[in-house]
Parts: sequence; structure tokens; C-alpha cells
Amino acid sequence: MNDDRISRYAARFDKMLAYIEAHLDEPLTAERLSRVAHFSRFHFDRQFADFLGTSATRYLLLLRLRRASFKLAFQPRIRIIDIALEAGFENPESFSRSFRHIFGQSPSQFRRQPDWQGWSERYRFRLPERNATVQVEIVEIESTLIAALEHLGPAEKVNDSVARFIDWRKSTGLSPKDSSRTFGIAYDNPDTTEPSRFRFDIAGEVQARVPPNAQGVVTKEIPGGRCARVRHLGSHMRIGESIYPLYRNWLPGSGEELRDFPLFFHYLNLLPDTPENELVTDIYLPLK
Repeated sequence: MNDDRISRYAARFDKMLAYIEAHLDEPLTAERLSRVAHFSRFHFDRQFADFLGTSATRYLLLLRLRRASFKLAFQPRIRIIDIALEAGFENPESFSRSFRHIFGQSPSQFRRQPDWQGWSERYRFRLPERNATVQVEIVEIESTLIAALEHLGPAEKVNDSVARFIDWRKSTGLSPKDSSRTFGIAYDNPDTTEPSRFRFDIAGEVQARVPPNAQGVVTKEIPGGRCARVRHLGSHMRIGESIYPLYRNWLPGSGEELRDFPLFFHYLNLLPDTPENELVTDIYLPLK
């Protein structure tokens, strides 16, 4: 199969995966999905498993449990039975069995102390790469005072730091989620950095310096200046597909030079309030 045919084949899978994300609350049968991708139903199960490295049934289950995981970890007031029903299970017992089978923790154990590193291992699919050309804008931003929680360690454990930052946000009220911008500052590339040395800040806009606190949140600043901005639509787990073209394709031919500040993200909406396929993230690359 030549490169062009391989690319078209991958695009059909990508269309189907996007359809799954957008219709995750609906019954998604093999017949329905094979029609979306224009595959033969007779061969669909094997094609799916060979291409993604897992069955369609398991893939759907994992996506529904991923959404449930975020609600368990970050929305403690939602009852487990309601999360189970929303995930498509008839009762909390079947939800608990499936959750424990996949992640090695019951939903209540995960809610108390999620094993994000083990959780992440379940989501290593052979997803088709999206090679869309990114739309780059050059913008001027103002300096922004932020409250930042510094994460150091494996990227898979960033959600543990996110939980601490949320706890700080809720307990102090100094950076309300609904009225303050939320940022991520990416000091390192998780694909090329030793896990123990990976650095990432979870941050929220504030109006004054942050007083000492139990969570370890500190005051920092995103400096003003020129930036290249790209908008990423969809899951944060695939944000690299919008970052790499910025560095690999746009920057070399742009004539621009990078400023001495890391790439950073502005999250325009957030999990678990927003479905993954509806997430919107602006990526900023600081320029001289």
C-alpha cells in the first residue's frame, strides 16, 4: 500500500474516532461505526483491532470510563451511581466491576486516591496522526500574574498536581475557575524528557500575589509580548498534534526567533465540565 493510500485509510479511521467522541452517549454498534468509516461490516472488527491495537468494544468502554474517571476525581459531589448511569451502565455494581477490572481500583478507591500513572497505561492506542495544517496568528499579549503549582515528575502524574491546584483554588477563592483564566506552562517535552525531570506548571490568573499555602502554590508571571498562537480543538491527550507542526513546519519558514519563555496553554474550557471532543485550547509560542 503506497503512502497516499495509507494516509486515506488512516483518515477514514480518524473520521470514525472523531464520530465516536462526538456521540459517546449514544449506542455505537459495529454496524453504525463501519458505515461511518465506509468499511465492510464483515471485516470491521479485525480492521479496528489491527489498526488501533484494541477492539472497538474495549475502545468504547475505555473512552466512557475515561470520562467517568475525570468526574470521579474532580467532581466529588457527583454520586457514583449517577456517574455509572451516565457512562451507560445499568447499575453501579456493573460499573464498579468494569472499572476495577480495567484500572485495578474500585470507583470509590479511585475517587480517594487515583492511580493516574496506571490509568494512563490503559490509554496507549495506536491512534492515526492528524497532520492538519495549523493556523498561526501573531498576537501581542499583556503580562499576566498567575498562581502556579509546579509539577515535577512523570507527565502521567500531572493530574495529581491538578487535583492539588483545584483544592487550592476552591479553598482560597483567589482564582475562581469561572472568572479567571486557566493556564499550563510546558517547560519540557514529555516525549523527550526523562520522566523524573519533566516540569509543568498548572496555573490560574490572580489579581495579587499568592500568600503561603499548604498546597505549595506560588506567584509567577506570564510575560507580555509577541506570541504565535494556534488553537487546538479536542482532547488534551492529542495536543502534540497541534504543537509539532508549529515547531516543525511553521517556525523554520516564518523568520521568527523564539523568546526565552516556555510554550504555554490557555484552556478556554476544562474537563470534566466539557466533553473531550469539545475542549478548546490556545497554544502560545513566545516570540522576540
